[in-house]
Amino acid sequence: MRYPASEKLEIIRLVESSHLSARRTLQKLGIPRSTFNRWYDRFLAGGVDALEDRRPRPSRVWNRIPDQVRDQIIELALNVPELSPRELAVTFTDTKGYFVSESSVYRLLKVYDLITSPAFIVIKAADEFHDKTTAPNQLWQTDFTYLKVIGWGWFYLSTVLDDFSRYIIAWKLCTTMKAGDVTDTLTMALTASGCDSARVLHKPKLLSDNGPSYIAAELAEWIDANGMSHVRGAPLHPQTQGKIERWHQTLKNRILLENYFLPGDLERQVAAFVDHYNHRRYHESIGNLTPADVYFGRGDIIMLERERIKRETITQRRLLHRKAAA
Repeated sequence: MRYPASEKLEIIRLVESSHLSARRTLQKLGIPRSTFNRWYDRFLAGGVDALEDRRPRPSRVWNRIPDQVRDQIIELALNVPELSPRELAVTFTDTKGYFVSESSVYRLLKVYDLITSPAFIVIKAADEFHDKTTAPNQLWQTDFTYLKVIGWGWFYLSTVLDDFSRYIIAWKLCTTMKAGDVTDTLTMALTASGCDSARVLHKPKLLSDNGPSYIAAELAEWIDANGMSHVRGAPLHPQTQGKIERWHQTLKNRILLENYFLPGDLERQVAAFVDHYNHRRYHESIGNLTPADVYFGRGDIIMLERERIKRETITQRRLLHRKAAA
């Protein structure tokens, strides 16, 4: 139990004026002798003010980020304001060779009032695919989403996404959502991945919803002819295709911040964002790597390098702390 300074002083006066011994008086008050002696020593040394509770605080935190590094983090946050604290932490670690955690970046940005609320609502898929993939090109997810060009109407984006790495293998902006648009996108994906010419045991399996273009006989014949297989999610259960649905949300959160008046403008913006998403955007669900890092097998090397940077950074901070404390 914590006592305010006034009560501690009252207990001290009571013990001093009691006709009983200090031990007997403290027993009746329920105060341990060691606690009373500590209060009394502080009272004799500093008076009533010294009886106030003092929270233990280290004079210096050994793992504190140096001021020059903190300034660099703030500078990066101001130069690239669209990055979240998580993305800033990973970007800083990879580019500067100095480890900082997401929580440290968040606290630092909070101090400088640089944390902003997102302009969109993040919705995560409730479930996950039961048979998880273990390598690229085992399972491809595909779907359409719609985007509007003012004065031209709706256009439909057909995408093929690798389930393991979330890498966008191929995409096509279409005016319809027919089976021919799906086969065109899949042909591009087979070419881009090398699966059309490489000798593999199994071609990628295709996962889609039950849209008209995906249940069409034309698509089934094309999949058969190209040695692929096809599975479809349960009706009214988009979580099965949760990764490509999440890609659509990420895409629209960025590119729908502008209006488009020509199809070419929209196509260029989609191309730019696909390049950013594949090669520069750190993805939390794949260990803060980019989809390209995972798809092309660079992930393990990058993670080992980050671990090395983290160990070296922690060692540097310990040395700085010891020098300052010496």
